[in-house]
Amino acid sequence: MRLILLGPPGAGKGTQAQRLVARHGIVQLSTGDMLRAAVAAETEIGLKAKDIMAAGGLVPDEVVIGIISDRIEQADAANGFILDGFPRTVPQAEALDVLLKSKGLNLDAAVELRVNESALLERVETRVAEMMARGEAVRADDTPEVLSKRLAAYRASTEPLIDYYSEKRKLVTINGMMSIDEVTLEIDRVLAAIREDSGSAKPSRRAAKKAPAKKSAAPKKAAKAKSAKAPAKKAAKAPAKKAKTAKKTAKKVVKKAAKKAVKAPKKAAKAGSKVAKKAKTTKSTKKVVKKAAKTVKKAVKKAAKSVRKLAKKRAKR
Repeated sequence: MRLILLGPPGAGKGTQAQRLVARHGIVQLSTGDMLRAAVAAETEIGLKAKDIMAAGGLVPDEVVIGIISDRIEQADAANGFILDGFPRTVPQAEALDVLLKSKGLNLDAAVELRVNESALLERVETRVAEMMARGEAVRADDTPEVLSKRLAAYRASTEPLIDYYSEKRKLVTINGMMSIDEVTLEIDRVLAAIREDSGSAKPSRRAAKKAPAKKSAAPKKAAKAKSAKAPAKKAAKAPAKKAKTAKKTAKKVVKKAAKKAVKAPKKAAKAGSKVAKKAKTTKSTKKVVKKAAKTVKKAVKKAAKSVRKLAKKRAKR
């Protein structure tokens, strides 16, 4: 098992780490202990860390990753490990992922011990009061004031790791407000479930390896698919040809209609001119007839007058 324990100061990570080491035969890797061991062994990375620490600087992430890389290759880490104090930031977690991947290893879980910060402060206040009542010396870093600062630092830098591992589906959250034994039992239950899931995933990997044996049938299927595609292509081309011919005939019809549309006004104009001419002739004949009728009327009136005069003369005689 390869694990990371997350949680604010005072959540009980150290106690649970020791129990996990005893139960699962894995090692607890503390960055502080690893740095000191690397410096004492005078390894290449240890000497780099020694110079930085001697100058009072913070050891950079790449140096810490290098020390972890050397440490997890040792024989006692073959069954797994618990990282204590690392990673503390998201960039460190990303660097750890790259390191494990390069070695063909996976992180099994990031176990978060979730606690109530106000309850932690009350615990420290009670412990300090009891130690002072017994006359015992109180550590300078074991006071409510120091704990408040450490909690603020945890929220600012380390707490984002919870979201990081949650997105990767590696986060396991345990109620750290339970008793120590209850927390241990809950961690064991969750880790057993993870082992079962990883065990059930192995047969699927074997099946995936055997899958390429079916390649011999693939070319036959491809040949059948090609032969089936040939008629389909012809069938697809036939409608395309029909569509082309339909377009051509449509163009012809449109051209003929356009020509007719252009000629029609010309024909109509010619016919109109003929009708106009005829109308002019009929109008002129009508005028002549009217004039002749008038002259006839006048002649008749004159003849009638002359007849009346002759009749009067005869009557006098």
